[in-house]
Amino acid sequence: MNPNKALWEKGDFTRLAACMRDSGAALVAAVGVGPGMRVLDLGCGDGTTAIPAAQAGADVLGVDIASNLVAAGNARAAELGLGNIRFQEGDASALTGIADDSFDTLVSIFGAMFAPRPYDVAAEMVRVTRPGGRIVMGNWIPGDPTLVAQVLTISAAYTPPPPEGFVSPMLWGKEDEVRARFAAAAVPETQVAASRELYTFRFDGPPAGFVDLFRNWYGPTMNAFEAAEKDGRADALHAELVALFERENVSGDPARTEIPAAFLKVVAEVP
Repeated sequence: MNPNKALWEKGDFTRLAACMRDSGAALVAAVGVGPGMRVLDLGCGDGTTAIPAAQAGADVLGVDIASNLVAAGNARAAELGLGNIRFQEGDASALTGIADDSFDTLVSIFGAMFAPRPYDVAAEMVRVTRPGGRIVMGNWIPGDPTLVAQVLTISAAYTPPPPEGFVSPMLWGKEDEVRARFAAAAVPETQVAASRELYTFRFDGPPAGFVDLFRNWYGPTMNAFEAAEKDGRADALHAELVALFERENVSGDPARTEIPAAFLKVVAEVP
């Protein structure tokens, strides 16, 4: 199986996505999605941003590499009675079956950044977005002191080194790298804007419970714990993550968790 597909079909990302709904809706509102727009959500999960886009009146396609998340997205859309959205399986590195210039806006929030072959990803995003359209990405920032970057940094210390030739998905969080990738896809640097923004996770439970959600259901963290178990370091990994989550919790209530995490918001205008 495709390793990226296996990673995101592992566990159940919908449980983590449930802690991201409010920020997903706010981001869609900030992007300015509205009635009649054609929107692609790439790496959509179960629709954290795709469904608010549809609720705003856009005609939405959600694409994700994980078949379980595609099924979950279609189920959510059906439950909400949304006829202007559908989810399908696909690879951000090769959007087979999607025609050129198909969308007014392409959104990818913590999705396409995890696909392999990032230059192919940039080229595909530009190809399927019409001239004058926008590509909006949210990408975690490498080495950032806030939650997600630190979860990935801590987890990396407990896992084997990546294979030779591996390109870190976190490079999508570096402004110069993003500009280079879009420039290679014929989007001038002057038409790419980037800013550091905050995305807030909200979990109805204590920080240690939120760590358990990552441990049991989020593919990258699951892999880290499996590797740590093999050399007897799972308790140490758990302790590091609990300390991080407790430190970052801004809810003011130890029985609730509210943690902001910084990301790089990228807006590319397609020529």
